[in-house]
Amino acid sequence: MYLHDLRNAEGEKQSKKRLGRGIGSGLGKTSGKGHKGQNARSGGGVRPGFEGGQNPLYRRIPSKGFSNAKFKKVYSIVNVSDLNRFEANTEVDAVKLLESGILTKVEKDGVKILGNGELSVALKVVANKFTNSAKEKITAVGGSIEEV
Repeated sequence: MYLHDLRNAEGEKQSKKRLGRGIGSGLGKTSGKGHKGQNARSGGGVRPGFEGGQNPLYRRIPSKGFSNAKFKKVYSIVNVSDLNRFEANTEVDAVKLLESGILTKVEKDGVKILGNGELSVALKVVANKFTNSAKEKITAVGGSIEEV
């Protein structure tokens, strides 16, 4: 097969309606718009959602409530067990976590350390938030924490 052999699939391309080209075309005279009326006029028609003067759906539906979703704090989460890959007495911060591949990106509110798993090396961990269990586990093995 060559480029000059390529053809469109049957019915793929449709020629556009040619309006006002005589009565034999089926779209002559009124050009498919019928006789008079709002939709026959230039610029005619109604806006989207208009229901002929009836109260439209978007006004009939109650708009209740408020969402705090846009004020939500978003942290990149790291478990204590993930920190075991670092050598003892290392300072672990967001940059080190990115370099080691534990995190792929740091969310807008920073890093939060969770207490899932066990920690076996003493580290100095620098993060934006710590859970109480994470604080206990890090200090229990002789490490230290610093909230930024």
